[in-house]
Amino acid sequence: MAEDAVERAARARIEEPSTAPLVERHAVAAGGTAHHDEEDMPRVALTRRRVILFAVFVLASIALLYFVLPQIDGVKDAYKRVSNGDHAWLAAALAFQVASIASYVALFHGIHVPPGSPLTHSDSYLITMASLAATRLFAAGGAGGVALTAWALRRSGMERREVAERMIAFLVVLYGVYVVAMLVFGVGLRTGILPGEAPFGLTVVPAIISGIALLLFGALAFVPEDFEQRIERMAPRRPRLARWLRRFALAPASMSGGIRFAMHKAIHPDWAMLGAITWWTFNIGILWASFRAFGSSPPVAVLVQAFFVGMLANLLPIPGGIGGVDGGMIGALVAFGIPAGTAVLAVLSYRLFAFWLPTVPGVIAYFQLRRRVQAWRHRLSPV
Repeated sequence: MAEDAVERAARARIEEPSTAPLVERHAVAAGGTAHHDEEDMPRVALTRRRVILFAVFVLASIALLYFVLPQIDGVKDAYKRVSNGDHAWLAAALAFQVASIASYVALFHGIHVPPGSPLTHSDSYLITMASLAATRLFAAGGAGGVALTAWALRRSGMERREVAERMIAFLVVLYGVYVVAMLVFGVGLRTGILPGEAPFGLTVVPAIISGIALLLFGALAFVPEDFEQRIERMAPRRPRLARWLRRFALAPASMSGGIRFAMHKAIHPDWAMLGAITWWTFNIGILWASFRAFGSSPPVAVLVQAFFVGMLANLLPIPGGIGGVDGGMIGALVAFGIPAGTAVLAVLSYRLFAFWLPTVPGVIAYFQLRRRVQAWRHRLSPV
């Protein structure tokens, strides 16, 4: 999830050496002295085989979740309660989803858009929702959303290096909350500070992994900005060591700028930074409201930890995490002692509000963003 997306953003900084602003590239191309860098909007190469496989996978997942599971004892009785779900709580779940989108857009704008940028909150909304659709429909691990976000920001006139650093900072801030939450709630549940079941594999193990991740990313912040230049100066004297460092250390060096920017934003927060916390909070609120809609109310700490552990299924190479996240979250909730039938109902309701519904405006935003970028091109083109 976060790791894959961070690596792709870092790789973009290494593999794309040009750091000239887009407006300068336009001007250079107009003068006939350089090639105009025209980048196409990231698209999916839709072959007949890929479409068929994707359709089969989606249909099989839906059949499993919505037709096979309801026939299992214990889940069957729970499904009979669907029509009796409290519509007020379902409406609350919808409201939480709208609030989560607003939080995400605010965080995106606060980190990706520098002072003086012509990008508006409306632009940030289009980029956010279009990237969301690309992430969920086109690739696992956030690859589709990362590519589309980078493309849109570059077309707005932002330098490539700055795009990469801001994208890394955004991912570090957003998933930093995720990692810290798994550590805090895992330790809190296991030690009894927070009420609820505390299976070792879902509390201590995620807490250890989270602690290691925090240490590793914290260490990356201390990689010097001129690390690449230092390697080159070392090469004549110690060529073997220099080759080893080039192979294994350039990606961390490239990520360090984004991590330092993220740490700066965390130390000097603004209102937009609250989006990193409220986005996760409102997402968990959707799951909580879904449980309440069907007459259940698990301990909050259990709900939070099961939510985050279940979200690890996003790392699986599954389009949009379809089926994986559902199963992972249901499995985590059951391991925490939640009845299987209730867990299935709540998770499927959560996925309806948090996954399927936002995908529709996301696809619409994808096509709106194409027209918006055309307007940016006219604005940036020399007269």
